[in-house]
Amino acid sequence: MFVRAIEEADRIVVGRLVLELWGSHTAVAHGHVFFPASLPGFLVEQQDQVVGLLTYSAVDGHLEIVTIDALRRGRGVGSSLVDAVVRRARQLGCNRVRLTTTNDNLDALRFYQRRGFRLAALRPDAVRESRRLKPEIPSVGDYGIPITDELDLERWVAPR
Repeated sequence: MFVRAIEEADRIVVGRLVLELWGSHTAVAHGHVFFPASLPGFLVEQQDQVVGLLTYSAVDGHLEIVTIDALRRGRGVGSSLVDAVVRRARQLGCNRVRLTTTNDNLDALRFYQRRGFRLAALRPDAVRESRRLKPEIPSVGDYGIPITDELDLERWVAPR
């Protein structure tokens, strides 16, 4: 497994993956529309195949994970991406890594908390606004749970 930064030559592949995995060329969180294919990030490759993707935005001393996808679960792909983005946060002088997920995403909540992230905010009924910006967001998600709320998780990053 090899983790590397996204390069300009990867933008078409990243765009296709984002569309396939997220149902749109956009991602929405906390009232903001992101275009992941144009953001910095990382790819995980194994035997010349992309098996993981992470995109991020760095603003005001924190790095925000916009999208993260492990195409092969249970093999360390997600953990490798989190490790890479934490290293990048340190390089950029960011003091925290944050992300937003939805209330139905129990697997993600487990994954992030096991990697040092803590719940930082709850925005009840925030997904209603997100659907105005991205109508493709389904009304019911994992485990038959209605998708209604946004949750922020943060991991503080110690300087070198």
